[in-house]
Amino acid sequence: MTSRPDSRSRTALAGAATGLVLAAAAMLWPAVTGTFVHNGISGLPRFPPLHANWMPRLTATSWLPLAVALVVLLAWPRVSALRWPVYLGALFVAAWSWTVALALVDGEDGLGAVFARRGEYVADAQAVTDVSAMLAGFVDRIPVDAADNWGIHVAGHPPGALLMFVGIDRLGITDPVTIAMTVLTLGCTAFVAAAVVVRRVAGEDWARRAGIWWVLAPAAVWVGVSADAVFMAVAAWGLALLAVSLTTRRTGVEIASGVAAGVVLGACVYLSYGLVLLAVLALAVVLLTRRPRPVLWAALGAVAVAAGFTLAGFAWWEGYAVLRERYYDGVASDRPYGYWVWANLAAWTFTIGLAGWAGLAEAGRSVVARPRPDRGTVAVSVLAISGLACVLLATLSGMSKAEVERIWLPFALWALVAPALLSPRLRTPFVIAQVVAALAVQHLLLTRW
Repeated sequence: MTSRPDSRSRTALAGAATGLVLAAAAMLWPAVTGTFVHNGISGLPRFPPLHANWMPRLTATSWLPLAVALVVLLAWPRVSALRWPVYLGALFVAAWSWTVALALVDGEDGLGAVFARRGEYVADAQAVTDVSAMLAGFVDRIPVDAADNWGIHVAGHPPGALLMFVGIDRLGITDPVTIAMTVLTLGCTAFVAAAVVVRRVAGEDWARRAGIWWVLAPAAVWVGVSADAVFMAVAAWGLALLAVSLTTRRTGVEIASGVAAGVVLGACVYLSYGLVLLAVLALAVVLLTRRPRPVLWAALGAVAVAAGFTLAGFAWWEGYAVLRERYYDGVASDRPYGYWVWANLAAWTFTIGLAGWAGLAEAGRSVVARPRPDRGTVAVSVLAISGLACVLLATLSGMSKAEVERIWLPFALWALVAPALLSPRLRTPFVIAQVVAALAVQHLLLTRW
């Protein structure tokens, strides 16, 4: 008879193998079939399925992420035993250090180069002089043939993303490196918010187990240079507020955190059109807590945000319809759906790592296991599978073709809870695999974001 630990190990290894096969197939398919999938930039060897180019290098700062990883691995047993507030602080510092260290492999350019590009948010944000006029005329400037059209990233998002960078600019943060550090720092707070959610729905022990997987995730390669890291953080804090509202027994806290959750989650929809899929994760949190009443307070907050943007002149549904036209007028029409509908998942493998796939396989096994596992195991599994469900819906939509290694960060955060389910004997090998994957991507590829 096969022992339960052996069965768990086989399930996890099968999940990791799935991720490995996906990644390998997506790398080989364009070369074998002659399909041009429009990733990376011209002039350098492309590296599908990532929006990246092959550019191996060692630099004077290559030792930094290795040193941070070693310190985190050695210190984590003690860190995970700290008092809860101190643990949250240490979680943030560790994730921030790992992310900065990876970015600095390429020096200051590893941080600031992205935000100095014309197609990024910064250039358009620094040109905004009248926020009201910007909102009222936002949709008119989305089409690629519009006079004074928005840059590619501003056009590809609702105006909340641009407003965020307008706010950063108004604070006097104008240097690309400083902007990058601001984005990176805000993005790393997502792991604290995620820990709050897991603690509320699964228990504190699970939130502590998940910490190392958030900290040393390959996702850090993109957290350091992408506005999607802030979207990830805003989404995570919205879900954290929702979890607090759903689990508190104090009426005042329930109402305040519920309304705040609605405002924050509502704001997410105006940061990125794709974050409407957060409804899947929000529903998962509601079902895990089984207290639907606070959803009413969250709905009030979300409606207030939608009403505010609409009255200011931006109708979300109009913006999305025009964006879809621009999206398919551009590179999306050249990126074959038949490839990207599955290669997106391969690209996501570089974000969540093989440990992510191993954990997702274990999560799937846990939710169908009989007898049912403990409540914490089920809760962690449901959160992870909900994150996977979000990316499956996104890739099927056809509105995500490539670049999902950064675009799907808000969903990757929850898939990265799954490795906490791994058996003890698999944890160390898979943590090391995560570190190696991040170091390899940072040193072998020139990522575009």
